[in-house]
Amino acid sequence: MSDRKYEHVSYLWDDAKAAAMAGDEVALLVYRSNLLGADLRLTNYGGGNTSCKAMAKDPLNGKQTEVMWVKGSGGDLASMKRDGLAALYMDRFNELEHVYRGLKFEDEMVALFNHCIHDLASKAPSIDTPLHAFLPFRHIDHLHPDAAIAIAAAKDGERITRELFKGKIGWVPWQRPGFDLGLQLRKCLADNPGIKGIMLGSHGLFTWGDTAYESYVNTLDVIEECARFIEENQGKNRPVFGGAKIKSLEPEVRKEKAAAIAPILRGFCSSDNRMLGHFTDDERVLQFINSNDLNRLAPMGTSCPDHFLRTKISPLVLNLTPDEDLSQTSVIKEKLAPLYTAYRQMYTEYYDACKHPDSPAIRDRNPVVILYPGVGMFTFAKDKQTARVAAEFYVNAINVMRGAEAISSYTSLPRQEAFNIEYWLLEEAKLQRMPKPKPLTGRIALVTGSGGGIGKAIASKFASEGACVILSDNHADRLEGARAEFVGKFGKDVVGAVLLDVTDGSSITQAFRNATLAFGGVDIIVNNAGLSISKSIEDHSEADWDLLYDVLVKGQFLVTQTGAGIMRKQAIGGDVINIVSKNALVSGPNNAGYGSAKAAQLHLSRLNAAELGKDKIRVNVVNPDAVISGSNIWSGGWAEGRAKAYGIKVEELPQYYAGRTLLNEIILPEDIANACFAYVSGLLNKSTGNVLNVDGGLAAAFLR
Repeated sequence: MSDRKYEHVSYLWDDAKAAAMAGDEVALLVYRSNLLGADLRLTNYGGGNTSCKAMAKDPLNGKQTEVMWVKGSGGDLASMKRDGLAALYMDRFNELEHVYRGLKFEDEMVALFNHCIHDLASKAPSIDTPLHAFLPFRHIDHLHPDAAIAIAAAKDGERITRELFKGKIGWVPWQRPGFDLGLQLRKCLADNPGIKGIMLGSHGLFTWGDTAYESYVNTLDVIEECARFIEENQGKNRPVFGGAKIKSLEPEVRKEKAAAIAPILRGFCSSDNRMLGHFTDDERVLQFINSNDLNRLAPMGTSCPDHFLRTKISPLVLNLTPDEDLSQTSVIKEKLAPLYTAYRQMYTEYYDACKHPDSPAIRDRNPVVILYPGVGMFTFAKDKQTARVAAEFYVNAINVMRGAEAISSYTSLPRQEAFNIEYWLLEEAKLQRMPKPKPLTGRIALVTGSGGGIGKAIASKFASEGACVILSDNHADRLEGARAEFVGKFGKDVVGAVLLDVTDGSSITQAFRNATLAFGGVDIIVNNAGLSISKSIEDHSEADWDLLYDVLVKGQFLVTQTGAGIMRKQAIGGDVINIVSKNALVSGPNNAGYGSAKAAQLHLSRLNAAELGKDKIRVNVVNPDAVISGSNIWSGGWAEGRAKAYGIKVEELPQYYAGRTLLNEIILPEDIANACFAYVSGLLNKSTGNVLNVDGGLAAAFLR
């Protein structure tokens, strides 16, 4: 271990684990990469790359040849495995210098990397490959640590680097990554023999070593030194970010404000494409957005290309006070509309001023990062993960600005350089290779009673088709089980969960508050929560009656009422799907309370469809029948009650129900989920007030 005491980075190297990999340089590279990626102070999500050079057998002639393994295009250091590396012949790669035609022809070199691949099953080489290839070291780390970028983005970062490290760290001015930048790194090393790293202006850090361990420790040492220097100078000459201009609201009040305004912001940000949101009131964010320097620094944008690609040219700062009354949606929209108009105009002018003849078409003109002084930061993107990661990157950018301002003054990328990164043809090609969005990408669905049975199947179908889902149930154990299953299947950025009693207005309000804080709003509401009581008229109690109507009718109304209010704030339409029953249409024995409540649900759906149509909110119904598998309504005596009514045994119910249908089919939760998906898939966007029977065919339940 280095003799340095680390206070600003984490030393995670385990000698025993490393010893088990002795002799396998690639395994040690993966191990080192995972350790570096695990500490977000060292590099951000998906950022940075690492490499090693070692001898390997040439599969064509069996001879030993030098191969470089380097993190391939895409991926994240923290989770990278061996298959995330690109493996290239070093002798072939070095030959590329003879065909390189200069800066104007940078992009053509990337295709030539493929002629150097040693392992045909490896990851595609990234644009940073030459930066590793032209340095002679066996192990190399290229990271984007906030502390190092703060120096790299400082006005006099080159002088600070030289003085701080006494000439042991080289400096290469800002240049877009590519073949020529690799040559510049080689030249810097030749001009400064004995250096232990190179600072890339406005970009990041290169460090190295003869072994995986030496490279790891060298990297930690350099970053620790940068962070220590910044800490020693923080607040020395002036308060951080010029001191506080306003005070933050209390944490709970901040969340209330965020939940109230998030759907409005989402609506504005979804003018071109439907976006998902993320909110954070991290203390580092609050220190920046509450400061005197906010209006000077925010428009400057970020410096590191990784930051910029995720956060766009600059954030939007809201013109609202922390204690603004957000209850009057129309008033708030009137205040915010000019801000968005100005931002879109700014972005259009930026594109027009910087575009090249072959530049890709202008992309979404709305901001990604939105700052609400006193409250927090919102980020909006095509999916939740991208929005969350954008927030993480902007926190990195805040750290960089704070550090640069402590030791000098912050500088951002020139607009033209920023554009050349954002609209780089290689980046565009990467975007074009991404999978086509799923039908429900960008949609947020709250499904009541989704701890199991029909509700869980609906939520699973929606998530598999690209939606973010909020699971809700009044059974804590069922809900937690479903949440854990969904996180394992779809990932943490796709699912939220909240205990919900649909008969309790405050519980409903909290559920939707959680949804807006987690994802920015809601697009789809599925009223599925229910129960069933099968009794004769004489056996039916007033308590039974009240419970049925509270859960089925009142619950559907309250959830729709609250959800529709959020949809109206967004002003981008929405869907309400009510899971009713064939019992809304068909009379049967021992069913007065349940059947009449279902009939009320059905007509309430029609009424809501008529009222909400002007807001482009569609209200439709699915009428299931006899969905026994996994359904909670079959507990509590319902199955026994129905079996008694039909004069059969409980175990005979599934086949009995199937036998009375025209199709002779047993109905499963997945069948109801498919019907719900049909409504929201985009094929029925002009349909509302409809009823879709999923009952195997019951003539008595036909609507016409």
